[in-house]
Amino acid sequence: FLRLRVLGHNLALLQYEMRLKHKPDAALGNGGSGRITSRFLESLATLNYPAWGYGLRYKYGLFKQRITKERQEEVAENWLEECSSSDVILGMKRLLSLGLTKVDWKTLTMKFQVGSTNMTGDPSLSKTLVTLKAMMKAFKKGGEGVLLELGSMGVEICYILYPGDESTEGKILEAQYTLCSTSLQDIIARFERRYGGNEIREEFPEKLEVLHRELWHSQITLHVEIIEMTDEQLIQDMISEYGISNPKILEKKVNAMRILENVDLPASLADLFAKPEEILIHETRDEAIHEIRNEVVPAQEDELEGKDPQDEKVVKPEHAPIPPKMVRMANLCVVGGRAVNGAAEIHSEIVKKEVFNYFFQFRNKTNGVTPRRWIHFCNPDLSTIISKWIDNEDLQIEWRAAKRSNKIKVSAFLKEKTGYSVSPDAMFDIQVKRIHEYKRQLLNILGIVYRYKKMKEMTAAERKEKFVPRVCIFGGKAFATYIQAKRIVKFITDVGATINHDPDIGDLLKVMFVPDYNVSVAELLIPASELSQHISTAGMEASGTSNMKFTMNGCVLIGTLDGANVEIRQEVGDDNFFLFGAQAREIAALRKERAEGKFVPDESFEEVKDFARSGAFGPYNYDELMGSWEGNEGFGRADYFLVGKDFPSYIECQEKVDNAYRDQKRWTIMSILNTAGSFKFSSDRTIHEYAKDIWSIKPIELS
Repeated sequence: FLRLRVLGHNLALLQYEMRLKHKPDAALGNGGSGRITSRFLESLATLNYPAWGYGLRYKYGLFKQRITKERQEEVAENWLEECSSSDVILGMKRLLSLGLTKVDWKTLTMKFQVGSTNMTGDPSLSKTLVTLKAMMKAFKKGGEGVLLELGSMGVEICYILYPGDESTEGKILEAQYTLCSTSLQDIIARFERRYGGNEIREEFPEKLEVLHRELWHSQITLHVEIIEMTDEQLIQDMISEYGISNPKILEKKVNAMRILENVDLPASLADLFAKPEEILIHETRDEAIHEIRNEVVPAQEDELEGKDPQDEKVVKPEHAPIPPKMVRMANLCVVGGRAVNGAAEIHSEIVKKEVFNYFFQFRNKTNGVTPRRWIHFCNPDLSTIISKWIDNEDLQIEWRAAKRSNKIKVSAFLKEKTGYSVSPDAMFDIQVKRIHEYKRQLLNILGIVYRYKKMKEMTAAERKEKFVPRVCIFGGKAFATYIQAKRIVKFITDVGATINHDPDIGDLLKVMFVPDYNVSVAELLIPASELSQHISTAGMEASGTSNMKFTMNGCVLIGTLDGANVEIRQEVGDDNFFLFGAQAREIAALRKERAEGKFVPDESFEEVKDFARSGAFGPYNYDELMGSWEGNEGFGRADYFLVGKDFPSYIECQEKVDNAYRDQKRWTIMSILNTAGSFKFSSDRTIHEYAKDIWSIKPIELS
């Protein structure tokens, strides 16, 4: 749960204005998934739906990002130093079994008051400690050394968010198992307190919905946990009704929990495996997996028997072969859920037709963001004028003034964080998101390199006439073990250091990398944005929600037909969205073309690569970075994310951006229409759809 600075948000909803510069963000999640869950809780509380969330209370967040001349560096993010007072301990709960070790766990809450309602969105966060009994037993057997090792194991489960996942330890499966087990135990305990233990078998399926969001490796533990609970009494209660000896195990298990999975990143889900020894903390879990498989596979074969093999709904996808003794965890999650949904229309279609086309009954629930935070709180200047008429000259003047006011704030922020001065009169062009090859920050920075090269070939007068002044802002963290992403960060900062010190260019072009990007930084950058880049390879972004926040704040987007971009373009109008690039239906053929060595790159792409290799941006060797385009099998056989294919289209589209920005009246109208068209992308709408179509719940009437 990326909860942001909760105090500041709550005060804003109570009509107070406060800038809490030194209070850290609550580091309880990673990227879009963490932000979406917090938005959902906020909307659920605002709309008076009865709901709560579950997570783990990590001591350290993802990491603090520092940018040096050499690379991105990761520093521990001890966010609890100033946030611990917001935790409310609810008391000790049941035991959690991890192999032979018994671990106690506590639940804590972070209060999140919502506006004028009496509802709160309180995520229950679990933390773990090894039991005293287990500690004493270890001490008697192995002395102080074993005791310390055991004690640290209990703490480390909730110690750091997402270490490197190349190793079994890095996958933190114990932590994911902990989340599933503690959540289910607490759910059942709440149910028993409210309805009485004797009613659980009859009423449980009718009273409870569980939304399971992108928990990756923990998918398997959540489903099987229903069969084999870690507390003996719960085992007796649940196995008698849902035990593995029951031939209707799958049907009853699904009815018991009605689990939902909001799937993400189709390319990753398709080949999501885990080794049984990494998952099977209990041997009965292996039996349960086989029991589920024996139920599902024959039924699936019966369903497909006699159907046309060319039917797009039943064609077997060409995924990578399953290694020996591996569990296809995403498939298990789909099988175990009552309803499965994608996060944007194009994403849902890809999931249905390409990733899980052996399954059915998929739905779409396009993500949303909360306008209470992303307009009212972080952009009050815009909030006061948003309802005026679009053709009103006074409105347009106020609109531009509000945008410039926010740009001045960001200019001061950039000076403080990077040491560089930028002009608030330049276009603010922003791409802020997790650093990943499919999100294509590399395409953005190569476009900047190409722009810079063309500037250097011109006279000062020609440059001024040809190019609109731009401040290009990047922000985002590269995962600590994602080497290629860290190379991209290095390349961006090297390019920025060269361009920002070039006296020939001056304020015509600046490149900024904002270190340690988080939600509080987003609250500052997004209101000041004029162009925002959402340029992922078509078909690879599940939805994206930063695009919604930018649109909501009157920012014009440049992007591909991917994720929620498709629906945003429909709502704001084709003329108010800068579109480029290959479409999702073309991607497979384009990749095949590259694998066969048939791709011939555009001259502009060759030109920009040669310039990047020329030493213009310092002595660093970028050959390994270039390898992502050229590969080890020979020229033209890599570029999996189609940077080379889309590059000429991207450059052409950027020229259209420059031309549109020169006409400030036209650009202002485009900006207003983006805000006006963003109404669909409220998380309130998403929650209403979940409540009506899947959860079957209604708001509580509060007196």
